[in-house]
Amino acid sequence: MKGKVALEEHFALEETLEDSLYEDWFPAWADMRRRLLDLHDLRLQEMDKHGIAFSILSLQNPAVQRMPETDRAIELAQRANDVLAQAIAKRPDRFGGFAALPMQDPEAAIVELTRCVRDLGFLGANVNGFSEVGTPGAAVYLDDDRYLPFWATVEELGVPFYLHPRDPVRTEAIYKGHPWFRGSAWAFGAETSLHALRLMASGLFDRYPKLNVVLGHLGEGLPFTIWRADHRISRTPRGIPARRQMADYLRENFYVTTSGSFRTQALINTMLEVGSDRILFSVDYPFEDAVEAADWFDNAPISETDRVKIGRTNAEVLFKLGGPQKKLRVARS
Repeated sequence: MKGKVALEEHFALEETLEDSLYEDWFPAWADMRRRLLDLHDLRLQEMDKHGIAFSILSLQNPAVQRMPETDRAIELAQRANDVLAQAIAKRPDRFGGFAALPMQDPEAAIVELTRCVRDLGFLGANVNGFSEVGTPGAAVYLDDDRYLPFWATVEELGVPFYLHPRDPVRTEAIYKGHPWFRGSAWAFGAETSLHALRLMASGLFDRYPKLNVVLGHLGEGLPFTIWRADHRISRTPRGIPARRQMADYLRENFYVTTSGSFRTQALINTMLEVGSDRILFSVDYPFEDAVEAADWFDNAPISETDRVKIGRTNAEVLFKLGGPQKKLRVARS
């Protein structure tokens, strides 16, 4: 399929490539590093080869979220967003941007998101899970009440919020002796699915019903487990603030992408649980191969109607990419 839109596609700055997890996971680290730092040539070649017309780029994890010092987090977010804006300005027909945000300071995050959307033309935000605030390892999750004004701003701006994975802070006990389950093999999904459930359970979407949160990797496992969560909560609710079932929020306030989850059975299950209108094609470049993502998706045994929706038109609607009144128009060839 030509004309696909992808939206979990990453770039890096030199100073955000310090996490040893990356080198542990990618033996060909020099090539991975080169691809993360490249914002045009290699990226466009991969897109052209595999029918990807438009990519929404975001800073790789954990980046800003790992900086407990608020001033440093603010400075890095602003610099990363300015670098990305400059790259997008060279090819606005092929690239869009997600804002990196200093969630260590909710007011600063509001200011930076507003700047990125209104002044730089970014299409939303990508935040790498919880932020470490004050001291290393002091995790603050996004259901904390301090973020309510931030969420109000996201709803007011009408842009999606991508909740991207990161490793949990304390991995010594459960992953000890099993380092292969850290990162994207398991820890990312386990951490991010619980973070998403916390947002649902907090009543956030009752307060701000127009919010749209995006999850990668076919929903971080939630489409497969959400029924059991609701089933058990209904037996022992224990004063949960949410007014509705978790599955309701998953279907109405979340989108999920195919990033790094190129499995037809899983895709079909997700389509049955959340509907094809809420699924978006993505690669997770450069951590995943565009050829693997595109070849699988282009040949998956789903209807062509669903393929076009998931591959392109759902993203066009969510991010307002098409139409005569919009600033961007996605090429379809």
